[in-house]
Amino acid sequence: MSTYLHLRAVPPPALRNSAAWLERLFEDDSETVRHRAGRHREEVLDRRYLDQERIYAGACPDRAEDRPQTQVVLGGRPVFRADPHKPPFLVLTAAQARRVARFLAIADFDALWDFSRDELLPRYGGVTAEPETWHAFASAHRELRAFYAQTAECGDAVVKWMPA
Repeated sequence: MSTYLHLRAVPPPALRNSAAWLERLFEDDSETVRHRAGRHREEVLDRRYLDQERIYAGACPDRAEDRPQTQVVLGGRPVFRADPHKPPFLVLTAAQARRVARFLAIADFDALWDFSRDELLPRYGGVTAEPETWHAFASAHRELRAFYAQTAECGDAVVKWMPA
């Protein structure tokens, strides 16, 4: 499994439901992506992205039918690649990205952390390493919040890629 998760904002008219197009979206440099998709915004989560997912997936939803917290990191409609051994791309519509942005705007990181800390701390050095671990996850939370806020403001969709 890859040690990184890439998220890119894409204007809905530029988005293609094609694994080949999505592969090119992530293979190209930022300038090429900006030219093809109209603009370029990307967030990259490091190897802790699966644990970052746990922080949000454990959050209580406002309404059972609307679960934006489960879409922050790994959520989205899969677009499968030709090679079945490679993970699919995940696509959030612009509406889903807006819901995620709203969730992150009001989410209390300390409450999310408190809910998941007992599960996460043993993997990162235990209680003695909590300040550093908390800081790393809080920093990723702020970056995700900023990414989704700008994405929602522009009305963009989000494509997620886990390099194989």
